[in-house]
Amino acid sequence: MVPTAPRARNEYVDRTHAAEYECEAVIFDLFGTLVVAPSDTERDSAVREFAAAMEVGTEIVDAVLGTSWRARHDGRLRSVGEVAAYLVARCGAANARANDVETTLRRLAFARLRADRSVYLALDTLRRSGIRLALLSDASPEIAECWGRTPLASYFPTAVFSCEECAIKPDPRLFTRALEQLGVPAHNSVYCGDGGGDELMGAQRAGLRALRVTRRGGQEGLAFGETPWHGGCVPSVEVVPAALTARRER
Repeated sequence: MVPTAPRARNEYVDRTHAAEYECEAVIFDLFGTLVVAPSDTERDSAVREFAAAMEVGTEIVDAVLGTSWRARHDGRLRSVGEVAAYLVARCGAANARANDVETTLRRLAFARLRADRSVYLALDTLRRSGIRLALLSDASPEIAECWGRTPLASYFPTAVFSCEECAIKPDPRLFTRALEQLGVPAHNSVYCGDGGGDELMGAQRAGLRALRVTRRGGQEGLAFGETPWHGGCVPSVEVVPAALTARRER
């Protein structure tokens, strides 16, 4: 029998007024929420691996990765091969290095999609309570490609990736797409994320209620487009089941 996630009602639920979040469906962010946000150390390691794969300097790779985030996530590049070719061209590497870059992209992507056991327990608790789950992530093609081979994917019949929808958060089309696939109206749904990409305000503008979780991996984890948030908060995904079911238990 799988144990349920910790409830911690007194410490978190009352403080965040989380009883307001009773819902039919929860849409989760991925990086910084279900899996750790990459750290500066991890990014530096990735830069070195790409530099070795392309046989160019780390300074060049670092600059290209920093300025190409949008292009790699907004659907302009539709496959891992296109991302690899794009990086090779931007870094001035030989075209022959594209296969090695493609291999590196896939390997790093799969490594980033590992979740803690406690996250799976929390997701199990939500599913057993009848709450539908969806994933919504700004992601590049290698993440979308690897997703289906990860244990996390089995928890999410609905998964929406920016690179496949040609839009990045907080574009309302992403939230609408997830809701359409869930078959649940916005006002009966909650969006949970760490706040990157202005996602929480984007969810509210799309009609969902939003709940911030403290960034997994710590505030030093990399995030793009974060804006201040003054709404409901919980410290981790592990506490979300208690927050969302508080009203039902009263």
